[in-house]
Amino acid sequence: MKTPQLLNYARDQWIPGEAGSLAELPSAIDGSPVALTGSGGLDFAGMAQFAREVGGPALRKMTFHERARMIKALGLAILARKEELYELNYATGCTRKDGWIDIEGGAGTLLSFSSKGRRELPDAHVLLDGALEPLSKSGTFVGQHVFTSLQGVAVHINAFNFPVWGMLEKLAPTLLAGVPAIVKPASATAWLTEAAFRVMIEAGVLPPGAVQLIVGGVGDLFDHLSLQDVVSFTGSAHTAMKLQSHPVIARESVRFIAERDSLNASVLGPDAAPGTPEFDLFVREVVTEMTVKAGQKCTAIRRALAPVQHLDAVEAAIRDRLAKTTVGDPRDEGSRMGALVNRAQRDDVKARIAEIAAAGARIVAGDPEASVGPAGGSFLQPVLLRTDDPWTCDAAHDVEPFGPVSTIMPYVDLDDAVRLANRGRGSLALSLFSHSPEAARDFVLGAAAFHGRMLVIDRDNHKDSTGHGSPLPVLTHGGPGRAGGGEEMGGIRGVKHYMQRTAIQSSPAMIAAITEQYIPGGPKHVIDAHPFRRRMSELEVGDTLKTASRTVSLEDIEHFAHFTGDTFYAHMDDEAAKASPIFEGRVAHGYLILSFAAGLFVDPDPGPVLANTGLENLRFLTPLYPSDSMRVELTVRSKSLKSEDTGVVRWAVEIFNQNDELVATYDLLTENVP
Repeated sequence: MKTPQLLNYARDQWIPGEAGSLAELPSAIDGSPVALTGSGGLDFAGMAQFAREVGGPALRKMTFHERARMIKALGLAILARKEELYELNYATGCTRKDGWIDIEGGAGTLLSFSSKGRRELPDAHVLLDGALEPLSKSGTFVGQHVFTSLQGVAVHINAFNFPVWGMLEKLAPTLLAGVPAIVKPASATAWLTEAAFRVMIEAGVLPPGAVQLIVGGVGDLFDHLSLQDVVSFTGSAHTAMKLQSHPVIARESVRFIAERDSLNASVLGPDAAPGTPEFDLFVREVVTEMTVKAGQKCTAIRRALAPVQHLDAVEAAIRDRLAKTTVGDPRDEGSRMGALVNRAQRDDVKARIAEIAAAGARIVAGDPEASVGPAGGSFLQPVLLRTDDPWTCDAAHDVEPFGPVSTIMPYVDLDDAVRLANRGRGSLALSLFSHSPEAARDFVLGAAAFHGRMLVIDRDNHKDSTGHGSPLPVLTHGGPGRAGGGEEMGGIRGVKHYMQRTAIQSSPAMIAAITEQYIPGGPKHVIDAHPFRRRMSELEVGDTLKTASRTVSLEDIEHFAHFTGDTFYAHMDDEAAKASPIFEGRVAHGYLILSFAAGLFVDPDPGPVLANTGLENLRFLTPLYPSDSMRVELTVRSKSLKSEDTGVVRWAVEIFNQNDELVATYDLLTENVP
């Protein structure tokens, strides 16, 4: 049977690599050839140019919400054809459970970013960053920080261990930001990436030039990068440093996001003695992280720390659980752990185990030389090492066996545990198993600066915990130092990595026009019909309702005080209020003002406004005294689509007194019919 050749996707065409550039990719199960791959003959400069001149403009023409809906369609397309991907997943050495993390986890990341984009970003092209900054007494000259899409291309260089999720977790924030991408997967599992990429192309929702694929080397692509481009890399520290040292990266100040090696640690708390739930949870988590995807996870637990008096118990418990782990063909339902990606990776892991053992650790479970799994495959028993003197066994903190390997080690007190955790020189994930709030606080304060994500797991939260090794789309993924210093995902934070922050100085009207959002002091369009009678799609940013006035009497204030129980002196005692440095006498309650404001602008009948869902950024600016009057201006600030059936309108509410002084301002959120 002829070995299939993977295809590159360049300038919206599927292109095979030239024959002389092809490499054979083996199956992790038996070493048989799965595919041929190569990128020889590609015009890398042309790909970058196509992304900038075709893909970028097409994406930037779309609003955040349009891009979010596109990303959702991609996620649903992956889920609709997931069984095709699961079938290809086995040859990477992964069980179906392992593949679930990669395939459905990747699709879920797209869906998560789509949801965040529709809920948290405006249906516009510019993202506001922070509040308006007044730059003049009159208010006619102001400043506003904004984010706009970079006008370059994102180059995504991904690792072999997550051929689908690794691609999608980078694409989601990139496409949502309006930036085209060139995806370069690791060759070892490129057949699965190519298949998932093909699913997205065939979904028919991507504009021309939005994504391209290289299934081989990147050639001279880096020679053609510019200041508007971004490189996002996942892989070894050696390769990252090589790429970061490319002269174009420094000359053009190309953004470089790196997620590199990481000797992540997990710590058994000083209170978690054998027999406690935390002890059992710790042991289970260490074994899980050693065996899921055969330990080939950048977030896997490489170092397991326990109080010195409990180390023997920890060793015995982990050894017992590992003995129940069946290593074998990932297609077999009885196999709990599959193979490493290929024999070269297996041999590298063996060499790393030997290096740690030579530094003073010893193997206490598993045999790296044992024959397991089908012949010709890249299988390896899980291996547990132990060092009793972690401060002299440097290799345990410096050498990462990227496979089913972990080293247990003792600590004498919590300060010692913190120092040992930080000895890894920066990691992606660190976990503590403890039921002690005091220990958790001290541990986080001592270690957080060295780690990108921290988990504190105990008997109360473990059932809902996502686990030590699971990056989440809503939380940042990355870490300092050895881990690369980069950061991915984190919800909308990740989108901003592909955008430029710019400070705009102008009039409120001009900034409102630029951002397509209402800015305080910007133009308002007074409308006759009540805005609550209009569907969200019928509302325009800047549409404003100006209400009638209402006088607030002393009787109103006293009734509100007794009805609510809020008899604070400023509302009830005229002399005490006058004695304060703030008031001239008794004042209306802030919440009375809000209640009366709602009475002025709310339309009571059923209609397109379904519910009030929140109030944000409330400020009381001028006291309202008895016999003062108040009126409201209600303005559409922005709109966002929550789902196919509901949207959210953000209203700017401004309350004025009879002298047109601002009494209070806030943002009102309503759920609306689109």
